[in-house]
Amino acid sequence: MASRTKSALKSKPHDPALDQIIKLAIMAVGGQGGGVLTNWIEDCAHRSGYTVQATSVAGVAQRTGATIYYMEMAPAQERAPVFSLLPAAGDVDILVAAEMMEAGRAIMRGFVTPDRTTLIASSHRALAVSEKTAPGDGIADSEEVVAAAEIAAQRFIAFDMEKMAVEAGSMISASLFGALAGSGALPFERTHFEDAIKASGRGVEPSLRAFAAGFEAAASGTVETPKSGHPKLAANGAPAGPKPLIEQWNALAARAAALPEPVRDMALTGLRAVVDFQDLDYGRSYLDRVEAVLAEDDPSRDYALTLEAAKYIAKAMAYDDVFRVADLKTRGSRFARVRNEIRPAEGAQMKLTEFMHPRAEEIVGMMPAGVGRRMSASESTMRLIDKLFNKGRRLRTDRLLPFAQLYLLGGLRRYRRGTLRHAIEKEHLENWLDQALNFRKIDYALGVETLRNRRLIKGYSDTHTRGLSKFDRVMEGVALLAGRDDAAHWCKLLREAALADEKGDQLEGALKTVRSFAGQGESALQN
Repeated sequence: MASRTKSALKSKPHDPALDQIIKLAIMAVGGQGGGVLTNWIEDCAHRSGYTVQATSVAGVAQRTGATIYYMEMAPAQERAPVFSLLPAAGDVDILVAAEMMEAGRAIMRGFVTPDRTTLIASSHRALAVSEKTAPGDGIADSEEVVAAAEIAAQRFIAFDMEKMAVEAGSMISASLFGALAGSGALPFERTHFEDAIKASGRGVEPSLRAFAAGFEAAASGTVETPKSGHPKLAANGAPAGPKPLIEQWNALAARAAALPEPVRDMALTGLRAVVDFQDLDYGRSYLDRVEAVLAEDDPSRDYALTLEAAKYIAKAMAYDDVFRVADLKTRGSRFARVRNEIRPAEGAQMKLTEFMHPRAEEIVGMMPAGVGRRMSASESTMRLIDKLFNKGRRLRTDRLLPFAQLYLLGGLRRYRRGTLRHAIEKEHLENWLDQALNFRKIDYALGVETLRNRRLIKGYSDTHTRGLSKFDRVMEGVALLAGRDDAAHWCKLLREAALADEKGDQLEGALKTVRSFAGQGESALQN
């Protein structure tokens, strides 16, 4: 049989033209101006004598879809280069991330490598849908991304480019463009970058201010390390109002300040929340409850029981009902926040649409307690109310009539204490607090963990109902655990299982384990 010899394929010589290709990827979230930034870079490259190709893989929705813009460029020659359409792992020279988690996503996909990649990222956070919808605390930690970036990138530049752009009256695309220019990663003159902005013809002056700020920060090699992945709460200003009410508030604030040092700040924060929710008398009730827990606390434990009580009693008292939702949606501070976020053009009218979908339970909850209980006990009445009101509604609060409707509804909060919903919430709060204090008598740590279980209940409508269901199931398990040495540990595990998934499958698995403990204990007693 004749044999054939196989000759080895000869490797092609390296093409020096490949070394001239610059590969740049931009990772942004919808609404951040990634397309504008891409156009500016493309214009700048053409002005610098480069051939450019730009492509994008678009996200799915405004402010939720993450989009990858990819560009390849090389000095213009007689023979047109052939560029790639998509970035490849380990083959990106410059990565621009419009938000810190986008930088993390780029690292995970292998686009950032220590042998070649300059990573330019804004250190601010724009929370992803998955972070917002997590039953517990779903906010990712920016510090972990920073640590990974410092290892993965050849060069890392990060600072809050969103804040910089807002201060300049522009969009983050302008400060990102300035950071790219200031980094020196592209061999283009600054004037070419600025000319690209001027040629766009829209918002030129604010964009140039943001560009200049980003340029200077990047040129200095700035790397801002976020303190936490969580957004910081704004400081509360001094209260305003009639002198008698201010004096009453100061007296309440003095009571909170007189609490032990570990509890003081939390109690003052909780006091602000409940007074804002209702009134000064409600604040007195809050402090009464906190002081009742303090009387049962152990100073040698650094008042851990009172600290958790101060936090979660406030959350329980400042629940979300129809009055609260209407009040928050018609506050001037909310309109100012929305305007600051969308930044409409000067003279433009801002349109704001509120989506309302009240269930029968929310409608009946606004009724006087006695009337509401009779109505909720009647299935036919509840069906009728649900048929009349359980429909999606859109209210344009930039218009007088819809705004007035919500404003008047929010003003009914003065009658809140007489409603069915308030009676239910008050009863639930007192039962939970009594359980925690009873557990504290036999197991201090279990009392603390029982107070922390209140974090399961939050939100409005269906969200509140799901959280309440999980809370009840966790407390059912805690009752079976009382008296065990590891009861506090298992209480924490049950709560974490409840927060882990929306359906509650993990919680059900943990409860089965707890029930098996209880069954073994009963068998031992019978024997």
